[in-house]
Amino acid sequence: MEVSNKYVVVKHHIQDAPEESDFEIKIRALILSVDSGSNDVIVKNLYISIDPYQINRMKSNDPSQTSISFAAPITPGEAIDGLAIGKVLVASDNGKFQKDDLVMGVFTWAEYSLVKEESIIKKLEPSEFPLTYHLGVLGFNGLSAYAGFFEVCKPQKGENVFVSAACGAVGNLVGQYAKLFGCNVVGCAGSQDKVTLLKDKLGFDDAFNYKEEKDLTSILARYFPNGIDVYFDNVGGEMLEAAIANMNTFGRVSICGVISQYTDAEKRSSPNMLNVVYNRINIRGFLAADFMNVFPDFIAKTSAYLQTGKLHVIEDVSSGVESIPSAFVGIFNGNNVGKKIVKVAEE
Repeated sequence: MEVSNKYVVVKHHIQDAPEESDFEIKIRALILSVDSGSNDVIVKNLYISIDPYQINRMKSNDPSQTSISFAAPITPGEAIDGLAIGKVLVASDNGKFQKDDLVMGVFTWAEYSLVKEESIIKKLEPSEFPLTYHLGVLGFNGLSAYAGFFEVCKPQKGENVFVSAACGAVGNLVGQYAKLFGCNVVGCAGSQDKVTLLKDKLGFDDAFNYKEEKDLTSILARYFPNGIDVYFDNVGGEMLEAAIANMNTFGRVSICGVISQYTDAEKRSSPNMLNVVYNRINIRGFLAADFMNVFPDFIAKTSAYLQTGKLHVIEDVSSGVESIPSAFVGIFNGNNVGKKIVKVAEE
C-alpha cells in the first residue's frame, strides 16, 4: 500500500527569528512496508512536540550543536525531525514492536515517519493520563523543570524563586513545583493574560509583564525586596543580568534556555561578574538528559501531583501538519501558553 506523506522542510538556513515563509510543506509517496530483516519501523504520527531549541538546528555552520545528537544541524530541503508520539503501522520482523503499538521517539515533522528502531525512545503503555502529557509534563519538559529546580538549584523551603518565561512549557512547571515545595515564587511573562494565569490558576505568588518594564533590575528589586535565592532562567540576555544583580549570597541559577539569543546572536548575556564572585553565585547550564537517574522519582512525584489535582497542565494544541510552521514561529512571538503541540491524527 502506498500513501501520500505530507512533511515539513526548512527552505534555507535561518539566522534570525523564523518566519512561516522559511518553511515548506512537501508531499512524497511512502510505501507502507519494510524490508525483511531490517529494523525499520513505519509510524503514523499522532502528536508532534514544538520546541524552541530546534531553531539552533536550522542555523548554518553552528559547531556548538554537532556534538549533541538531538541538536544535529538540519539540512535545508530535508524533513525536520523532533520528539513525537505515534502509532506503529508496520514493524520489522524481529518482534520488538508490533502493529498498533503507541510509541514516543524522534520522528519527522510529517504524517508518517519511516524510522530505525533506535529512533523510538519508548513504547507507551495504557495510562490514566492523556498521551500528550508524555511530550510535556511527563516528558523532557517536565524533567527539565523538575531536575533543573531540585537537582541544580537545591532549593530550601521558604526561599525566593524567580522564573522567566513562566508561561512556557518548562517555566510554568518550575513555578508550580516551587510553590508545592514551599517557596515564594514570582514569574514573568509577555502579556497581562499570562500574568493573570500565573497568579490565578498556577498559584504563583506574583507575576509581571516584562514587556511593560523598561528597567528589569529595578522591577526585580521591587518584587524581591529580600533578594532572589533561586533563578530558573529560560531566556538569558537582559533578564539574566537583572536577576544576577538581585541575587542573594549563595544564590543559584539554572540555565535551561536562552531564547533571547536563539533569534538574535547579538543578545549576549553579560551579568556583573563581581556580583557572581562576591555573592558566590552558582550558575549552571544543564540538559534534561543529564538527569535520567532521577526520572523514576520525577515520574512518581509528578504523577501523584497530577492525580490529586495539585499540578495544572497547560497545553496549546494546533491541528494538522500544515499548522507546524505557524506553531513553531508562534513560540518566538510569545503566542503559545504552556506546552505547544501539533495534533497530526486521531488516536
